[in-house]
Amino acid sequence: MLESERPYVRIAVAMVSAIVLGAGGLLFGAVLMFLALLVLIAVVGMELTASMQLVVSLVFVQGVGCIGVAAAYVKLRPRIAPAIRDLFDISGTPPRFRIGLSVPGLRDVAVVVVGYGLAFGSMFVGAALASLVQVDTGTNQAAAIAMENPEIILLLVPASILLIGPGEEALFRGVVQGRMREVFGPVPGVLIPSAIFAGLHYFALTGGSLTGNLVVLVILLGPSLVFGASYEYTDNIVVPSLIHGFYNATLFTLLYVVIEFGDELPDQAAATLSFVV
Repeated sequence: MLESERPYVRIAVAMVSAIVLGAGGLLFGAVLMFLALLVLIAVVGMELTASMQLVVSLVFVQGVGCIGVAAAYVKLRPRIAPAIRDLFDISGTPPRFRIGLSVPGLRDVAVVVVGYGLAFGSMFVGAALASLVQVDTGTNQAAAIAMENPEIILLLVPASILLIGPGEEALFRGVVQGRMREVFGPVPGVLIPSAIFAGLHYFALTGGSLTGNLVVLVILLGPSLVFGASYEYTDNIVVPSLIHGFYNATLFTLLYVVIEFGDELPDQAAATLSFVV
């Protein structure tokens, strides 16, 4: 049976695999983080500070979970893909899968600069429009913890560039977007993973109303699209990783400034807390 006779099967397999890979990478990292904390606290008897717990979370969720699942998928794809095709009677040979990775050139650096500006521009425009609606938006859990423990922000700024950006981009742009592009082409290949990535942040929000949190997800779709478009354009995962990392690092830096030097600006702090990705 020709592959073109079963397009709906290919689409269904691609969609399920994208969601499983994206959510699964985060869940896998979260489970490892929980086990690591359990061992350190219950077995070793360590008293972990909020900063130490954050380090464990970043290492296992963004590091081991996201990067590990992305690397495992690229490595195991040649064995997994033929078995799935046989299972669902999809003919043809699966294309070689890769995550574009190279040292950034001048064009890549230019895309990072432009993408950083676009990511922030889309966030500010979305936040300004959301303020007109006056809904109760939730707060990113990591940022909320940082609000209560400002010293953690000094860890989150470099971690955004070294772990959060590279880890989440390797999984969602490198693997999920790469998988979607195979089936849907470049434009849906950017749109669908961006929507999945933004949507999964619903589980990272604490507080807020349902409507308010959905508004936050719509706003986060803007930066997500920038990350995806930059990877599609450059075929270099370093580019969206840097845009994502600097975007988050800037938000955390602004949060630190507000906490340390602007107690009279609680609204700005609350706004900053909502749009970390």
